[in-house]
Amino acid sequence: MIIASARFARRRHLAKLAAAAGISLGALAWPTLAQAQASGDEAATASSGGDIIVTGSRIGRKDADSVGPILTLTSEDIIKSGTSSIGDLLQKLPSAGVSLNSNGTQGTSYGASSINLRYLGGAEGSGNRVLVLVDGHRWVDGVGQRGFRDFVDLNTMPQGMIDGIEILKDGASAIYGADAIAGVVNIKTVQPFDGLRGSVRAGITSHGDGAELGGKLTVGKTWGRASIILSGSYSRTRSIRTDARQLTTRTLVPQTAVGNNPNGLFILPGLANNGYFGTAAGFASSANPIVLNPGAAIGAGNLADNAFHVGALPGDAYNTQAQGIYSAGPSERYGVYGRFDYELADDVTIRIDGVYNRRKSNQLFSPVLLDVGGTAGTVRGFAIPNNQAYNPFGTANGVPAANALAFGANSAWRIRKVMTDVGNRNNVQDVETIRLSVGVDGSVAIGGGEWRWDVFGSYAKNSIHTMAENGINYDNLFLGLGSPATCAATAGCVPINLFAPMTEAQAAYIRYTTREYNRTELYNAAFNVTGNLFDLPAGPVALAVGYEYRQNRGFDAPDAYVNAASRFLASQYATTTSQTRTATVGSYDLHEAYAELNVPIFRDQPFAESLELSLAGRYSDYSTVGNKVTLKAGVGYRPIEDILFRGTYSQGFRAPSILELYQGARQTSFQGNDPCNGGAAANPGLPGCAGVPAGYNQINYNLNGLIPGVISGNTSLKPETADTFSAGVAISPRGVRGLSLTVDYYKIKIKDAIASQTPTQIMQLCAVRGGVFCDLVSRDAGTGAILELLQGAQNLNSITTDGVDATLRYDFSTGIGRISAVVDASWLHSFKTTAPNPAGGAPIVDERAGRGDSPRATYPHWKGQASLGWTGDTADATLRARYIGPTTDVANAVKDARTRSIVYTDLEIGFAIADDAARFSLGVNNLFDKAPPASYANAPINYDIYTYDARGRFLYASFSVKM
Repeated sequence: MIIASARFARRRHLAKLAAAAGISLGALAWPTLAQAQASGDEAATASSGGDIIVTGSRIGRKDADSVGPILTLTSEDIIKSGTSSIGDLLQKLPSAGVSLNSNGTQGTSYGASSINLRYLGGAEGSGNRVLVLVDGHRWVDGVGQRGFRDFVDLNTMPQGMIDGIEILKDGASAIYGADAIAGVVNIKTVQPFDGLRGSVRAGITSHGDGAELGGKLTVGKTWGRASIILSGSYSRTRSIRTDARQLTTRTLVPQTAVGNNPNGLFILPGLANNGYFGTAAGFASSANPIVLNPGAAIGAGNLADNAFHVGALPGDAYNTQAQGIYSAGPSERYGVYGRFDYELADDVTIRIDGVYNRRKSNQLFSPVLLDVGGTAGTVRGFAIPNNQAYNPFGTANGVPAANALAFGANSAWRIRKVMTDVGNRNNVQDVETIRLSVGVDGSVAIGGGEWRWDVFGSYAKNSIHTMAENGINYDNLFLGLGSPATCAATAGCVPINLFAPMTEAQAAYIRYTTREYNRTELYNAAFNVTGNLFDLPAGPVALAVGYEYRQNRGFDAPDAYVNAASRFLASQYATTTSQTRTATVGSYDLHEAYAELNVPIFRDQPFAESLELSLAGRYSDYSTVGNKVTLKAGVGYRPIEDILFRGTYSQGFRAPSILELYQGARQTSFQGNDPCNGGAAANPGLPGCAGVPAGYNQINYNLNGLIPGVISGNTSLKPETADTFSAGVAISPRGVRGLSLTVDYYKIKIKDAIASQTPTQIMQLCAVRGGVFCDLVSRDAGTGAILELLQGAQNLNSITTDGVDATLRYDFSTGIGRISAVVDASWLHSFKTTAPNPAGGAPIVDERAGRGDSPRATYPHWKGQASLGWTGDTADATLRARYIGPTTDVANAVKDARTRSIVYTDLEIGFAIADDAARFSLGVNNLFDKAPPASYANAPINYDIYTYDARGRFLYASFSVKM
């Protein structure tokens, strides 16, 4: 018989205690259940007299609460949370801001998931001011459809590797380095154990869509000095279409003029008041564009015009939102995780981890909204000669040469058409993640005390292959519309019919699929030592010191053909409808050293149960921006055992990321409402709208009114710095067992903040102030339509935010079981950005708290969640509620300028099987089938996709087992 070493025996004992603690805490089945509490294994360690290490410190201590506001989720909490992914779980926290998720074809997530604490992400849904760790070490940055990311994609982590999560809602740059400005999320992996753990979950909405299926299986084995863990995970989510929900079926923005539609919208000079065709004055003019009659066959000769009519509403209205596009896209993920531990000596252990994860996802959009012409239209320089095969007003349709019409490149003709014959645009992602790490840890006796040390090294890579299907090849369209002789002489050329439905051969000739690739890499090495320096009357003075090296790399290879110059069109036009961007490659490395000190001042005194002081400092030396020192100080004071007063001050530091520095210019489409809608006459108080024609509405241009724009990096960026202050109280009265209250105030000020102004801010500044404020907005001189909006990263003067987090928890036992109640709330008092004034003078201040008048940027003053749980001998039940407070909306004529509050209600019932070895549960999320509050600012999807859930009532069943 082989007897395990003392170290592995101790680990198994702690694992059992952790499991027991997880079951009791998990009865709440809500993230806030362990607010400011140690997690299961840590609580077990503390109860046995040992020190614990929590996120936010590298020093073991007996009073984990004194570190700062920490939220702990155990594996049982995750199972009972009613969510299918870590991202979904974290994004429900009241302190979480707009974060990337699977919702919406109008967003930029493309299957990724992020966590954005305190709304401090540097870009839409970004989590680049939140540091995401795995077992205290960094994870590689994400990748995306249009270039790599500068934050962690939570969907790159296999579910089976995750055993718990700690969230520190406080600055920690002095402890962990850059990015830890808004807080730290530390993913805890499965620890060595003997046995098997597994779960499976399936669900579907009450509308019959959005089905989910997921499962994970983890096996552990320990023997002698060794242990091994193997885990596999699988998750699949089906799509939800926009036309499956009333809110997302049609844009809130009224259609004021006939727009793009599958029957085409034609402006054809020469056709009006034409004697041969017998047309009326103004027929097919810019004021009276014509539309093909639905299902009509175009007659020959002078009958051709009879197949068309002057477009008019409502008969020619067309709703692109209802054409099979996705409100939430499908995704499939599978991953494996392996870990091997071996005790090299009694006090030295080596650990080897490996991760492989793969995600496949896609988003379906409306077909290309084509807009081409000679000297009119979005893309100009096309020509249709009078002998082109499908020109209904040309010789090929029996019109005499003397009467045949040509539409030249120097003529103001224009054709707009929804290209349903080519098919819906479909963006496809295939993401692979690999991570290999090695760690060695041990302890050594120095001066009669134990000093713990560890060495760590890892390599990780995220890579993505993307496709953007069913775009349009402008060069092939040019050839297919142009000279029949040139087309006939060009291999593969097919004459194109834009006046009537296309054949599949025609659609195939102009169809283009964009194929691109990008990746991120992370090399990481670290060394840490911690122990006690000497004893004071109140306890030992503890020290932690360490060194870390990191290298980040990014590489982006866009489609070469998409970014090549057109062979036939002017240089400002691309070869396809796909959005262009320049290739990006960049890297940086850094060396860091830190020290942390914990000093007990008083203990067991009449005026102080305890008083502890924490100090930390970190030196960082970047290859890109030089060096910086950051400091942190914290204090924890217990006048009596029941009450803890705690406070921290920390300095933050974040160097510009590779993306922010080196991202090549790329085209995109912004969501937003043009303040110049209606034209200059309708907006006499807006100088930036001068020259915009009457009746103008952006909804009639580009892709369903989206704003065409360009995003780029900025090599002149400086690093940003932050000052974070927090102060709070934690109360756990001994006279009322199970009752606790925590209240924490925070204030964060980021100086030289790296950010981009939102498209709405840019357009509003241009409209209200005009002049140099309009340098970033280019308009068509004739139509007023926005041709290009420039958005780039810059150093703003500052971002300042403050607010309060509060959690009330009460657990108690009754004759029928244990009752657990939690209320967790977050109040956002202020979120203020201060930007330089391009015209000089006072800086521009924008207060966002309480506002929701920009797309995908909702900042309610109040957010909260609550749960009421009951746990009996063989069953349990949990009722959950999540509240998102009201915000403003953009002023409009359709609804009031307010986005209402909402409460999501969830219910879960569970049954224990075989003495708690297994559990079966049934649950309903969004019990009352609440739709998101309507938002005019977020048209055409009509709600903030990164704040609310549009899927409606969701029913699920799950089964988990531990053996």
